[in-house]
Amino acid sequence: MLLLGAAMLCATAITAQRVNADAAACATCHKDVVKSFAGNPHYRPGLVHHGKATSCETCHGSGKAHAQNGAVSLIFDPSLATAKEVDERCQQCHGAKPSHFEHSVHGKGNVSCIRCHVIHAAGAPRYLLKINEPELCFQCHSEVKPQFSPPFHHKVQEGLINCTDCHDPHGALGENSLPSATWQFMVCTKCHVRVAGPFLYEHAVVKAEGCSACHFPHGGSNPGLLIEANVNTICLRCHLPSPNSATAVSAVPEHIQTTRSEPCTNCHVSIHGSNVSAVFLVSTQAKSKP
Repeated sequence: MLLLGAAMLCATAITAQRVNADAAACATCHKDVVKSFAGNPHYRPGLVHHGKATSCETCHGSGKAHAQNGAVSLIFDPSLATAKEVDERCQQCHGAKPSHFEHSVHGKGNVSCIRCHVIHAAGAPRYLLKINEPELCFQCHSEVKPQFSPPFHHKVQEGLINCTDCHDPHGALGENSLPSATWQFMVCTKCHVRVAGPFLYEHAVVKAEGCSACHFPHGGSNPGLLIEANVNTICLRCHLPSPNSATAVSAVPEHIQTTRSEPCTNCHVSIHGSNVSAVFLVSTQAKSKP
């Protein structure tokens, strides 16, 4: 054990010497970058990736020819490379997290890692983002920003929720490689656990169309982020008062066939799912509670 420990200390010392020597050579021309990089999470003298110590050459490739000639073309420069080349370089170490990135909206849109992340800076926001969320996301998704201004909205601009709490910027298995209709239930119920179930009687639309069938995901003018001010308007989109083909009788009771009727949710209170009623009526036990 003592020999093993000594060997590890020796290897770490050699690694640190290699990294320091590499950085010292680069600092000849890139002094400010090297100085800043010393406080960066990427700088780990004892860290080894694919058998190589983390150093400038880990990302930029061999710098010998570049140092001798000075030509930028003789070294990998992310700022001059294509998005695909940058992403492939970063995924050599970060392959586990963005494994679906090339199929994501960002990947297909040629958004490279350095569009959102800084590589050398010290003291950057978490995950080495260029600026904090949501300002970073709003730089491209400017049309989404006004959606957080209505009176009822998710507290993104207030700093209580981040865009990445719901959206995976590196891609995810699912529609469009970002959480959408297929993933809404899983994403929303991370916070809205009360409606997660499982329920004996499920409301089919929750799983079939997702939460956005009834709710705005970012913000809106209606309480509960409902897509319509009148809840009956939402319900009657699916529960049409048209006659049943077999009985010629409407499947919807007459007293709720218009938006002027009493709200459907006065009786059907468990609209996300129920363990006591197949039509989501309030239970007798619940009615008796004060």
